[in-house]
Amino acid sequence: MAYVKVVKNRSYFSRFQVKWRRRREGKTNYNKRRRLVAQDKNKYNTPKHRLVVRLSNKDIIAQIVVAKIRGDAVLTSAYAHELPLHGAVVGLTNYAAAYATGLLLARRILKKFNLDSKYIGQEKATGEDYTVEATGDERPFKAFLDTGLARTTTGGKIFGVLKGALDGGVNVPHSEKRFPGYNKEKGELDSNKLRQRIFALHVADYHKRLLREDPEKYKDTFTQYVKAGINPDQIEKMWAECHASIRARPDIKLLKDTY
Repeated sequence: MAYVKVVKNRSYFSRFQVKWRRRREGKTNYNKRRRLVAQDKNKYNTPKHRLVVRLSNKDIIAQIVVAKIRGDAVLTSAYAHELPLHGAVVGLTNYAAAYATGLLLARRILKKFNLDSKYIGQEKATGEDYTVEATGDERPFKAFLDTGLARTTTGGKIFGVLKGALDGGVNVPHSEKRFPGYNKEKGELDSNKLRQRIFALHVADYHKRLLREDPEKYKDTFTQYVKAGINPDQIEKMWAECHASIRARPDIKLLKDTY
């Protein structure tokens, strides 16, 4: 029997620090919320918009929210379960779906304020960092990222939604350090690695390897892909067509969400 080192030993537990009670209970961090909601007095009650991102096991939720006296008001929202309307029928919880959800939200909010034709964003997802710049008299729509209680891990799906919103034309203060492909030692972003995540090419590579090594396991692992008839070579095309459809028809919604 091989030797297994016990990591969580007595020494580990003697140094273990318990999180704050409200953090353990999953309740609102009001210190963080106050910073996101508070507006300068000299801005005369100008709305301060938040890009709220929440992840679940089966869905990705993105909303533009503004705080009011009576509570938060949601201006518009986008969900990953809406992506099949735009041609993306599988992989609705991965990084590519997070990017597409952020893109959908951005195009919806800009259309609501009649800014969609003025701020197109980055039409082709190249993976390069993009920041919206003001053109003319109307400034771009600005929102601050609200991650809630989620861990802001480098390369996380939350920042996939952020990247989608940026490419969609929404101005969100950010740093490229949280995107996948950022090299801390070199201090630069590898746009090719980020593009691979946006189009789920890392998923396609795993598909190909699993098909080559163990076809039976592939059928058990990627049941929905097999059922939809999508092979690894079609994944990039599926997401590219999804992005084009979102830009063409951002307002389309599921029937159950309309009524």
